[in-house]
Amino acid sequence: MDIGVVLQCDPPALGVVELAKKAEAAGFSHVWTFDSHVLWQEPFVIYSKILADTERVVVGPMVTNPGTRDWTVTASLFATLNEMYGNRTVCGIGRGDSAVRVLGSRPTTLAELRECVQVVRELGNGRAVHLRDRDLQFAWAPDSRLEVWVAAYGPKALALTGEVGDGYILQLADPDIAAWMIGAVRAAAERAGRDPAAIKFCVAAPAYVGDDLAHQRDQTRWFGGMVGNHVADIVARYGAGGAVPTVLTDYIKGRQGYDYAEHGRAGNTHTDFVPDEVVDRFCILGPIGHHLKRLAELKELGVDQFALYLQHDAKESTLAAYGEHVIPVVS
Repeated sequence: MDIGVVLQCDPPALGVVELAKKAEAAGFSHVWTFDSHVLWQEPFVIYSKILADTERVVVGPMVTNPGTRDWTVTASLFATLNEMYGNRTVCGIGRGDSAVRVLGSRPTTLAELRECVQVVRELGNGRAVHLRDRDLQFAWAPDSRLEVWVAAYGPKALALTGEVGDGYILQLADPDIAAWMIGAVRAAAERAGRDPAAIKFCVAAPAYVGDDLAHQRDQTRWFGGMVGNHVADIVARYGAGGAVPTVLTDYIKGRQGYDYAEHGRAGNTHTDFVPDEVVDRFCILGPIGHHLKRLAELKELGVDQFALYLQHDAKESTLAAYGEHVIPVVS
C-alpha cells in the first residue's frame, strides 16, 4: 500500500514545499493538496516547486473540479508538469465543493464531470479530443501520461467512477463504508465491461499519531463537517433512505449550515454536530498500533493508497511517525 499526504496550500507556499520534501524523505509516495484558489493559494504553482525540489513523489489535487478552470487549461497544466518533471502527476477530481461554493456557484453535474474526466485524461495523455466542435490535441505533449481519479460518495457518482475513472478517491477511513463504496465502484466497472482490478483505490482521511485521543478528536472533527457537505447533497437528492450507508446520513441530522471560511481547519466552529464516534470511524487516531490495524483492514479491502490529511497541530511528528513506523510495514 502506498502512503500519501494531503496538504493545504496555506501561505507561505514555500512552507508547503518544505512539508512535501519532508514527506518524500520519510517515504511518502504522493503529495496531494486541496484545490480551492480563494481559500488557499494556487496549487499548480506550488506543484512545480515541489517537483523541482524532489525526485520521486507524485503530486496532484485532492480534488480539482470541472468548474473553476477551463478543462483544456487543467489538462495543459498537468501535461506541462509532466514534460518538465517526468510524468509525476495525478488528477484527483470531483464535482466541486469549496472552490465553487465560495464563488457563489454550485457543484457541476455528473454529466459535466464525466465529460471533463475524459477530456482531461485524453489531452493529458497526448491524445486528441473533440470539444466544442473542435478537434484538439497537445502536439507538444506526446509522452505525457496522466491518470484521473474520481472522488465520489453518491450512487450515481460511484457508478460514473467505475465507468470512466482510473482511480477512486474515498475521503473517509471507515472500513465498513469503504467496503460498500469500493464494491459499488467495482460493480459499475464490471457492468461497463471494464476490469474492476484496473481501478486504483485511494482512501484519504486525517491521521494523527499520539495518545491524547480527546485532543486528536478536536483537531480532526472538521473532517466530519467536510464530509457532511457532500452527504447533505446526497440526502437532498435521494433522501435518507439507503442511497449511502446510514452512518453517513444519520450523523448529519444535527448539521446547521457551514462556513467555508473555516473549511478544512482544526477548530471549525460549525462541526460541533460531528460526534466522537464518527470522528473515530472517519479518521485514524491514537497510537501507532491503531494506525497499523486500520490500514491493514483497508489494505485487505483492496485499497492501494492511504493519503493522510495533515491539517492539525502535529504535522511534522505525524509525518515522522509514519515514516519510521508505518510506511516500512505497509508498503
